[in-house]
Amino acid sequence: MSGEIIAAAGAGRMGRGLAIVFAYAGHPVRLIDLKQREDTADYLSEAKAEIRATLEMLVACGMIDAVDVDRISKRVAYVGAGSAEDALREADLIFEAAPETVEAKETALGFISKSCRPDVIIASTTSTFLSDKLQAMVSGPERFLNAHWLNPAFLVPLVEVSPGQKTEPDVTARTVALLEAVGKVPVVCKASPGFIVPRLQALCLNEAARMCEEGVASPEDIDKATKFGFGFRFAILGMLEFIDWGGGDILHYASRNMVEATGEERFAAPKIVSDNMEAGRIGLRTGAGFLDYEGMDIPAYQKTRFKAFVGMLKHMELLPPAR
Repeated sequence: MSGEIIAAAGAGRMGRGLAIVFAYAGHPVRLIDLKQREDTADYLSEAKAEIRATLEMLVACGMIDAVDVDRISKRVAYVGAGSAEDALREADLIFEAAPETVEAKETALGFISKSCRPDVIIASTTSTFLSDKLQAMVSGPERFLNAHWLNPAFLVPLVEVSPGQKTEPDVTARTVALLEAVGKVPVVCKASPGFIVPRLQALCLNEAARMCEEGVASPEDIDKATKFGFGFRFAILGMLEFIDWGGGDILHYASRNMVEATGEERFAAPKIVSDNMEAGRIGLRTGAGFLDYEGMDIPAYQKTRFKAFVGMLKHMELLPPAR
């Protein structure tokens, strides 16, 4: 699979990040500037310099060795708009990374699907548009889906894969397999505004800003609480796993109390929480919640999670000394 040619169609921040991801994993990469411009050579030279600088930064961070920089860099070919059609034709999988406007996406996807082979998967990296909308811009919509990366793409493991209504299941499976092969952690979600992470993130970021606006705490203390309380726990436990860990009933009553105290319905728990309670799916205590724990060695599972928490404390150099 590492011999497959990957094209990043769009040579901006996302395209450059993807070039690093796939070149690092051993793939030949075509970083394609789709825009007709007078200074194409300068623009691509800038992209090349940025990618090399990023690789050197990864050396400084201990992720790669200095000897790897040249080897990885040489896997990336820089292509201007005049040669884009030829580069797209030889690609085995294409990531569209055009600017986030309807016009730019329509132009880019139309050009890509006209230029590439008919069996090639086309994945948009959009953070804005749903795959169902963009699918209409592609010839052979069954081979199209969204692959939403989180910046910086070369560091964040998660990629949200969002097939459209016409996407063939095999296209989704092949995309997931490719991402796993380059060390990413793909999740599949339906075509829904905000995917998974941006939807959660928007609520959390706005609430943090709102607390700052209300004077609940200083920006520094809100950030400290985020890193050492909120972020610390959710680096180990998924959010639904966390609900099950404490019990869905705790979320139900805490949410009700927050609504009463603030008068804000945004704190209300969704119906699924009370439905789970009525069905006896409270979490670890009942053997089922959002997740199923039937047959699981619960003490062993908890020990594994506690061990991960201790490991995180050591990593953060926050493990308290024994007295």
